[in-house]
Amino acid sequence: MSNQTGTELSARKSGKFGQIMAKPEMTALVALIALCIIMCVLRPETFPTPTNVFNIIRQFSLNAILAVGMGLIIITTGIDLSVGSVIAASAAFGTYIARANEGTPGIVVLLLILGFGAGMGLANGLLVSKVGLPPFIATLGMMSIGSGIALLITNGSPISYEPTWISVFGGGYIGPVPVSVIVMAAIVIIGFIFANNTMTGRNIYAVGNSAPAAKLSGIPVDRILTLVYVIEGLLAGLCGLLLVGQMNSADPSFGKGYELDVIAAAVIGGISMSGGEGNILGTVVGAALMGVLKNMFVQLAVSGYWQTVILGLIIIGAVAIDSVRKKRAAR
Repeated sequence: MSNQTGTELSARKSGKFGQIMAKPEMTALVALIALCIIMCVLRPETFPTPTNVFNIIRQFSLNAILAVGMGLIIITTGIDLSVGSVIAASAAFGTYIARANEGTPGIVVLLLILGFGAGMGLANGLLVSKVGLPPFIATLGMMSIGSGIALLITNGSPISYEPTWISVFGGGYIGPVPVSVIVMAAIVIIGFIFANNTMTGRNIYAVGNSAPAAKLSGIPVDRILTLVYVIEGLLAGLCGLLLVGQMNSADPSFGKGYELDVIAAAVIGGISMSGGEGNILGTVVGAALMGVLKNMFVQLAVSGYWQTVILGLIIIGAVAIDSVRKKRAAR
């Protein structure tokens, strides 16, 4: 009798463990830990040092910030390909105004950059929700528009920015911790609380599960769709602000290639491409995994060409795993 009870308890524990490990974000976390252990063995003198650890966190902090917004968009079954160009355009716009009007207060520059990013996000959201364009097409067009705006404003060359107090966001430290990392942590916590503990957050998941059903339930679907793109645009503007503070300039190349890294971080972190499912905290794990991978590539002298190939394979693999998991759950 006691043996049977013990077996049942063991099975229950095993079942709970299996359920936990079946979550994509937990799989990503295990992969992240395994990768860190491997690198500690291969490069014990350089990888686990505090300097390198903070360097890795700082490098993936922008991707993690953007992945919060991208996660919300993907949960609604959308996608945003314009995040990189929105970063460049918003940074260029705010910096250009500051240069053209000497003595512009830092708070004005901050609001201009964030506002421009949110405005481009609003344009994306309206194209998707009101005009009815597929998110891929709407944001692909906005990606081209944002890149063009950045090039027009900067004339293809970086615009220098005289450091002010807002520069601390990108280049400052509190002790050994970069301020950008603290900003990342704050955004992730706010994003998690918003997605899981507010009515709007729950509505985002409902729209992702079934937009027609959500509409019949009285959820303002168009408003929700617009909101998630505005959030991502605002976060892209924030990343533009961080880069301006870090580099003391606005460069039209800011944000180049970020869209792939951010989508990869969100998907690897467990946000389902089919919508309605995912954990915002998982996006940080995905971004961290991407950051450690890139650091590993540098330390192991992996060719940049191979890095691009591996990134593509990782994205395909993450989406394929999610698709297989969905099919199994539907049986």
